[in-house]
Amino acid sequence: MRILITGSSGQIGTNLALHLLAGGHAVFGVDVRPNTWTDAFPTLLQDLAAPFSDFRGGLGHAPYPPDLDAVVHFAAHAKVHELVQQPARALENITMTFNVLEFCRANGLPVIFSSSREVYGDIRRYLTDESHADFAFTESPYSASKISGEALIYSYAQCYGLRYLVFRFSNVYGRYDIDIERMERVIPLFIRKIARGEPITVYGENKVLDFTYVDDCVAGVAQGLARLVDGRLANQTINLAYGQGNSLVTLAETIGAALGVSPRLTIAPPRVGEVTHYVADIARARALLGYEPRVPLSEGIPRAVAWATAFWAAESRGSGEKIAAQMSGEQPTS
Repeated sequence: MRILITGSSGQIGTNLALHLLAGGHAVFGVDVRPNTWTDAFPTLLQDLAAPFSDFRGGLGHAPYPPDLDAVVHFAAHAKVHELVQQPARALENITMTFNVLEFCRANGLPVIFSSSREVYGDIRRYLTDESHADFAFTESPYSASKISGEALIYSYAQCYGLRYLVFRFSNVYGRYDIDIERMERVIPLFIRKIARGEPITVYGENKVLDFTYVDDCVAGVAQGLARLVDGRLANQTINLAYGQGNSLVTLAETIGAALGVSPRLTIAPPRVGEVTHYVADIARARALLGYEPRVPLSEGIPRAVAWATAFWAAESRGSGEKIAAQMSGEQPTS
């Protein structure tokens, strides 16, 4: 397969690209930022939220490779609380998705779209299946941008025959999720603060989320991508998660145990726009993809802690790129 990945410099994009390359497939990345983790595949630096009028071949005459088989659209501003404070970034998410869909329409390509558990809002079901997304429960500008993206995709399928898969991710963590200065996500933030002996704030003592180790996420996307390209599966919306909930307090304690440190916790009310309970029903992923997540939080957190602490140690010695490559199974680039 020849696959274009938007948001290819991010955590899931990088892991998926390396997984596909290991399987003998060709990957072309598009991102607004260079990939700091690997140079194993070409990455075009392009702002997908810019206005475009020409979609043949590549957005705005950009040199996209010919003969692509599919587009995987991961590019997005993905920090929920940040988009509450800067809602214009949610509009950029919608613009990016529109541009990608116009590119797919102009070039006859199927698309995979990375949606989110945020589309369900804070409905607090024991298990949430794919039928429970409702714009009336929209919690934040970020969740609105994902609901809007899904709506665009469904309309393009109806009007233009677009073939798609929508994956609703849930708190993906693991390798390459360490860019805290750019995007403050809960697991790398907790790892760094607990490792340093700093206090952490848990927003919602009873907040329960479904944490997904990145290898499980990538396996599910790759299974769907293969089926989309060869025609076995299309036009489905699928939860992709571990299928088990854990509280943020349990998360902090698990990280502390992996580090051999007792975390210093402060409990605060949940923040505006954030979901307080979500556990995915993954029956559809199992049925359609043969998906079976393998890494529970109790195993994934020690892996994430080991990777992060090794990376930070190498970074302090000036060899962060090399250790990132070694720990991913790649050959170092120098």
